[in-house]
Amino acid sequence: MSRISVRGFAVASATAVTAVGSVVGVASSSVAQNNDAEATAADVTTLLADIPVGQQAQVQTVSLEQQADAQAIAADVSAKKEAEEAARKEAARTAIAKKAEAERAAKEAKERAEREAAASRNAAREVASFAVKSSYTVAEVQAIARSIVPADQFQCFSNIVQRESSWNYQATNPSSGAYGLVQALPGSKMASAGADWRTNPATQIKWGLNYMNERYGSPCGAWSFWQANHWY
Repeated sequence: MSRISVRGFAVASATAVTAVGSVVGVASSSVAQNNDAEATAADVTTLLADIPVGQQAQVQTVSLEQQADAQAIAADVSAKKEAEEAARKEAARTAIAKKAEAERAAKEAKERAEREAAASRNAAREVASFAVKSSYTVAEVQAIARSIVPADQFQCFSNIVQRESSWNYQATNPSSGAYGLVQALPGSKMASAGADWRTNPATQIKWGLNYMNERYGSPCGAWSFWQANHWY
């Protein structure tokens, strides 16, 4: 190989080395390394011209391996950054979703508590709004019941009361001692709805409605059970 050929090969190899330095500089974000690589390329250009022809192929192979290593490093750094960014975004999405779910659950719980409190206040006002009398007719007791029991549940409530007491708020079972419109057993259970449970049908209706809701889900649920068992 002539001196001119050797010089050309050296320049090509130096260019390859310069490319290696540039890749390594990008992978490590270092300007100093990039400058060092260019200086090294100049040195290699000078030295490669004096390398025996038989060893020039080896120098070229080393240069290509360095390029491959630098490219692999750059690829690893890029992949690591992409993985970290993807993980960060996923963590952020998960945190946002959990926050939204917690806020939704809290809102539903608040609304449910407000509905229950409003229902309780309304029931209390309804009971308090009835003037206490010494006695009530069946029509009056039924009118009170209609104002307390939800409209879609009234017929089921009425079916039970009709069979239990015939709408007599003072009905007493001589055998068991069950008392009142809904035949509470013992009758003193209705004291939880008011101290006047013995004489006030509104208090008995309120207690009976709560009992049916808590035990059977609704008066219609209680009525279905009553039909199957003839008690509730």
